[in-house]
Amino acid sequence: MGRYVIRRLLQMIPVFFGATLLIFLMVNVMGDPVAGLCGDRQCDPATSARLRGEFGLDKPLVQQYLTYMGNVFTGDFGTAFNGQKVTELMTTAFPVTIRLTIVAILFEIVIGITLGVATGLRRGRPVDTGVLLVTLVVISVPVFVTGLLLQLLLGVEWGWIRPSVSTEAGFGELIVPGLVLASVSLAYVTRLTRTSLAENRRADYVRTAIAKGLPRHRVITRHLLRNSLIPVVTFIGTDIGALMGGAIVTERIFNIHGVGFQLYQGILRQNTQTVVGFVTVLVLVFLVANLLVDLLYAVLDPRIRYA
Repeated sequence: MGRYVIRRLLQMIPVFFGATLLIFLMVNVMGDPVAGLCGDRQCDPATSARLRGEFGLDKPLVQQYLTYMGNVFTGDFGTAFNGQKVTELMTTAFPVTIRLTIVAILFEIVIGITLGVATGLRRGRPVDTGVLLVTLVVISVPVFVTGLLLQLLLGVEWGWIRPSVSTEAGFGELIVPGLVLASVSLAYVTRLTRTSLAENRRADYVRTAIAKGLPRHRVITRHLLRNSLIPVVTFIGTDIGALMGGAIVTERIFNIHGVGFQLYQGILRQNTQTVVGFVTVLVLVFLVANLLVDLLYAVLDPRIRYA
């Protein structure tokens, strides 16, 4: 296990550098960030040259990337064009987005897996058909429609929640936004759990466990469910980073100043330092989540061993 973890950590190094280099190149071709600083009017040559020198934009792109990565390893993600440190934006944005992601993941695990198990064990029955129809509707409706409808009904019409979330939003305020953020993924988790469970019910090891006279709940929890959760765990693990980086729509609807909000503002204002800094952290989140998912496989399936 130890050698496997070390090998995976070494494999993460080129992936990290490759992903950050790609996003660095993509962000720097969005447009001229200096032109965006001057508003509608074009910057005069002297001001443009001063700004480029101040933010290091007058250097070759490769040199800019190497300088940026060198600063990242010291904890410096650069300075936004408004003079604010990107790390300061992260300290306010990431905590609220992490809480929002935790709420969304809990919805996926509790509701998604529960519905998937219920329908997988009752395949073809009315409850199975009903859940399939509901999940299909959830997948078909765009997230911004679901979010705006829930905000209108629960926040404006009925007054059950606040239409917008405060800056220091706690878990209680993030229940509805978390449900909106997790809605599509929750539907996929339900359908994935159902399909995996229904397929494994016909496996030989399940029939053997039943023939040995094991109680039904033990067959389901110890044998059937553990093996059926492997594809579900894979999906949820990769979904963690996707939820954190893809919360732009949800955070805009509920006025949450998290990672999605900062990315939206950075792209809108062509603030390359902000976009690259936040995406760099999200790349690390993806890599760590995938490593944890791989290690969790051995817990779910004893047949899996890492050398």
